[in-house]
Amino acid sequence: MGMERGSFAARHDFDALPLSPDVDVRCAQFGEIAALSEMAHRLVPGVQIGAMELAKYFAFDPQSILAFTRNGNLLGGMAFLFLNDRGHDALLLDDISLTAPETHYLASANEDVSAIYIWAIAATGRGIAGLGKAAAHLRQIRFRGADCYAQPSTVAGREIMKATGFAPISSFQPDLWCYERPWHRQPMLMPGAITQPRSFSDARH
Repeated sequence: MGMERGSFAARHDFDALPLSPDVDVRCAQFGEIAALSEMAHRLVPGVQIGAMELAKYFAFDPQSILAFTRNGNLLGGMAFLFLNDRGHDALLLDDISLTAPETHYLASANEDVSAIYIWAIAATGRGIAGLGKAAAHLRQIRFRGADCYAQPSTVAGREIMKATGFAPISSFQPDLWCYERPWHRQPMLMPGAITQPRSFSDARH
């Protein structure tokens, strides 16, 4: 995944990014796939996936490609691999081809999404503001249980990973970063954060 300029000075969890009113984010339409593919080739180093392959995955799961638009103009997009349990294991073991993943590793409509691999983010300038709404897309019931993974391919991509709560993890897959969903994390016990409901304390006397 890669991107152009646009610095992320403020650090926000991916799931806490603001929903910018400037940029509309929605599932891509079939007619946008070629333009999104071209954008990815231009902005993301090493992208090997062409419009035909992208269209194939889009047909398999139309929710896996988002378009970022402003006043009807395409600013960029984001593509995901929604992995089932087998795909999640294959990702960590470096057993999956991330340029041409086999569809049996992808979650079908009736399978749980076990992991979300961010395949590519291609956005310029203001398009980056669409990330908050992209994260909201991934908070739908179908995706909520899945942590997110990515492999940054540019310095800017790495900066965005760092700024949105991703961290490198040890796996056989080289340079794999993971973002653990906030609701999966161990709660931090903070003094005063946990107050006894009155009824409990009253019941003791």
